[in-house]
Amino acid sequence: MQYQEHAAFLAPARVYPAPWRLLVGLVVMGLVYAAGFGVIYAILITVSGRDGAAMWLVRMAEADTPTATLLVLASFVGMGAGAMLAARLLHKRAVATLFGPRRRLMRDFTIAAAFCAVLNGLTAVLPVGMAPVPNLDIALWASFLPLALVGILVQTGAEEVLFRGYIQSQLAARFAQPLIWMGLPSALFAVLHYQPGVMGDNAWIVVAAVFLFALCAADLTARTGTIGAAWGFHFANNAVAILFVALDGPLSGLALYTLPMSGLPDADLRPMLFAGMAVTAAIWLVIRIVTRPA
Repeated sequence: MQYQEHAAFLAPARVYPAPWRLLVGLVVMGLVYAAGFGVIYAILITVSGRDGAAMWLVRMAEADTPTATLLVLASFVGMGAGAMLAARLLHKRAVATLFGPRRRLMRDFTIAAAFCAVLNGLTAVLPVGMAPVPNLDIALWASFLPLALVGILVQTGAEEVLFRGYIQSQLAARFAQPLIWMGLPSALFAVLHYQPGVMGDNAWIVVAAVFLFALCAADLTARTGTIGAAWGFHFANNAVAILFVALDGPLSGLALYTLPMSGLPDADLRPMLFAGMAVTAAIWLVIRIVTRPA
């Protein structure tokens, strides 16, 4: 699985590939990420006072209103900035090397996002056993849409920079086995989505679905030599799930419609989750074909 494009993408990571540097880099990233939350909290205190800021933190945990969801998306700035700082300090890498060649990055992002959006739209007509419920008035939804798209671009970009641009490339620079450089970042990405309090008995199915997506994103990054295709795939996927039809609960605040989970047996959600995994695999295959190197 050592594609020519991947080898070029890994070249800057090979200069300082020692695993201890990656571990320290992750600590640096975590500190910057936490500092980002601190900045948001400080802004909330300035605007709303301490009691108001505490209230907003509760709302962010629920993320079921537009502003609270936007604040959650904004918090990912720290994640992306932390990964960039870690790459610069610990590996002496230029920030641009976490993204790949700019022209290819933008091309693959656009193609992947477009195909993912179209295919998600086509599969939206498949029956899932639940009827969407209106969540936001369309005028209110449209007023938040520009900021929401920027927020999702930031959130997905930060995750791709960290997991595919930084962790994956540094592991691949040191270890040849895909089980390590694909498997470890994908497993970490998936486990961080474990939410038994929200998904109940389906929590590990959601983890499996996220793991599948992460493997697809890792493969696209290796095949193309940029994070563009993975980022576009991630962006369009999250845009559909956050802005159009979301599961009610956390991160539903910007959705035009929601699918009601409250009171449903966990087993009723499983067909939809497994269908989503099949759609993810199908979209990955299409993107893999249309973004293949000339």
